[in-house]
Amino acid sequence: MSETGLRALFINTSLKKTADESHTKLLLNASANIMAGAGVAVEFVHMLDHVIPPGVYPDMTQHGWDRDDWPTVWEKVKAADILVVGTPLWLGEESSVCRILIERLYAMSGELNDKGQSSYYGKVGGCVVTGNEDGVKHAAMTLCYALSHLGYTIPPQADCGWIGEAGPGPSYGDDDGQGGKVGFDNAFTKRNTTIMSWNLMHLATLLKDGIPNEGNDRRRLSAGVDLHHENPEYRA
Repeated sequence: MSETGLRALFINTSLKKTADESHTKLLLNASANIMAGAGVAVEFVHMLDHVIPPGVYPDMTQHGWDRDDWPTVWEKVKAADILVVGTPLWLGEESSVCRILIERLYAMSGELNDKGQSSYYGKVGGCVVTGNEDGVKHAAMTLCYALSHLGYTIPPQADCGWIGEAGPGPSYGDDDGQGGKVGFDNAFTKRNTTIMSWNLMHLATLLKDGIPNEGNDRRRLSAGVDLHHENPEYRA
C-alpha cells in the first residue's frame, strides 16, 4: 500500500498533561507505525496540548469561553481519511477528555460535503483503549457508535486495547522488571491492533470516492424532498 494518499489522525484523550507521559500514546504508536509503514501519512493530536472546552458548538468562544483551539484541530480532522481515538479507562469508562472530543465532533455534524452528506461520510474511524480495569469493549462500543452516528464508517474489528490485572498495577508500556515493557508482548493486543489498523486502511481505500448520496442528501431533505416516497413503486 505504498503511496496510498491516505491520511490518518490519531487523537489521544489521555488525562496526562503531556503526550510523553501517556500510556495510551504507546498503543496509538503501535497502530500508527503499521499505517506509516504501509504508506499512510500519520499525524497525532494530544487533546491536552490544546485548550478545548466542552460544548456542542463549532467555536465555544462564541458561547462565553475566552479561548477555543477546536477550530484548528477540526481542520486536521476534516483533512484525515482515518480517525483513531485513543482513551484510557477510568471507572470502566472512556476519559472525560474523550467525551469532550465526542461533543466537539458532534458540534461539526452540521457540516456537509459536496454531496449534501455529513462531512464525515467517506471517512473511517476506530479506537484504542488502555487501562488496568475492565471496560475496553464497553468504551469501544460507545466510541464506535458515536463515530458511526456522526457519519464515520466503522470497519470490522475497529478497536483494540490492553488492560492489566484488575485493580492498581502497571500500565501499558511500564517496565516489567525483566527488561521489557508491560503489554508489548500481549498476543491479543498485538493481533487486534494489527487487524484494526489494516481494516481501517482497507476500508478507507475503498471509500476514497465517498458514499453514494441517494437517500442521504441532507440538502434535498431539508428542501422538502420526500426521499422515502420518491419512487412510486415502493409507496405504501
